Amino acid sequence: MRPTLALGRISGIKIGVHWSVLLIFGLIAFVLAAGRLPQAHPDRPWVLYAAVGLITAVVFFASLLAHELAHALVARRNGVEVDDIVLWLLGGAARMKAEAPSPGAELRISGVGPLVSLLLGVGFGIVAWLLAGTGAPPLAVESVAWLAAINILLALFNSIPAAPLDGGRLLRAFLWWLTGDRLRATAGATTAGQIFGWLLVALGLYLFLWTAAFGGLWIALIGWFMISAATMEGRQAKMQDLLGGVTVRQTMTPDPVTAPTGLAVTGLLEDPRYRFRHSAFPVAGPDGTPAGLVTLERARRVPEELRATTTVDEVMLPLAEARTARPQDALTDLLPQLDPGADNRVLVLEEGRLAGIVSPSDVNRTVRWMMSAAGHRPARGTP
Repeated sequence: MRPTLALGRISGIKIGVHWSVLLIFGLIAFVLAAGRLPQAHPDRPWVLYAAVGLITAVVFFASLLAHELAHALVARRNGVEVDDIVLWLLGGAARMKAEAPSPGAELRISGVGPLVSLLLGVGFGIVAWLLAGTGAPPLAVESVAWLAAINILLALFNSIPAAPLDGGRLLRAFLWWLTGDRLRATAGATTAGQIFGWLLVALGLYLFLWTAAFGGLWIALIGWFMISAATMEGRQAKMQDLLGGVTVRQTMTPDPVTAPTGLAVTGLLEDPRYRFRHSAFPVAGPDGTPAGLVTLERARRVPEELRATTTVDEVMLPLAEARTARPQDALTDLLPQLDPGADNRVLVLEEGRLAGIVSPSDVNRTVRWMMSAAGHRPARGTP
């Protein structure tokens, strides 16, 4: 899930939001302003309901951010780098650059999120009780009480032992500790997630078809998301097992075609060396020092009348923002960074020099080769 809008950094971790956040944000604000608040405390101005609903929705997403930020900070303390945090339609996601190194680390990283949500729920509950006792405005008390309830509900739901929920990762940590096999542990958590997802889909459709409850569609949507996400986690785990021991050097395209700094965008778009080969190219200085990554998509955004006077330096993704790796790095550690899109190509650097580039097609080629090799591998016990 790539962010649509970057919000900045917290403790060095990039924070972004996906456009789908607007849907759930608007839904929460509307349900509060048009439903819960006027039902609990009628005869207030509609502007007041709308303002309280909007503020409550903002605080709710701040709670989600705190949940994901806790995952990210604990992951970093356990030696797992975090790429970014993205808030989206169904909550948030902290994107790790690698897997947890041990069952204990998995337990700590996964468990802290629900714990933070639970503490926030209890904290909001105490604040609501204090506000009610001091005669605070009823709408403020109702808003804080809702935040208490939703955070506690979030903690309980996330603790369900089914992937991709935090509880699914807790289950994986337990199975990993029990069996010593991370792949088998992931398969168990994935199966639990798929079963629970289908149960939610069935429950949601039942509520919608037999009781006309519109919320049933939302439950079914969450269930479908869980099925898809759990299945994806299972596939990624199998791929990581297949690619165990493979290095970036064995996968990368060595000595890629580079675009020199100072090259006009016109040259990049019209030179056959670039037009008919790839969609992204490393940018390097005269001495071969890598400077960034330029894509044809970025170049085409430049208006035609400005392309002759605009250089690739001005439109490229700077090296500090590009994804990089070393030739000796494990390919499995690189997989979480390989998202679709030319901007997500990984530049392979060795002693400050460009050694190669890795794209999803490079990984797919390696996977096909490994699967072919596995298919021809003799079975154990055969000569």
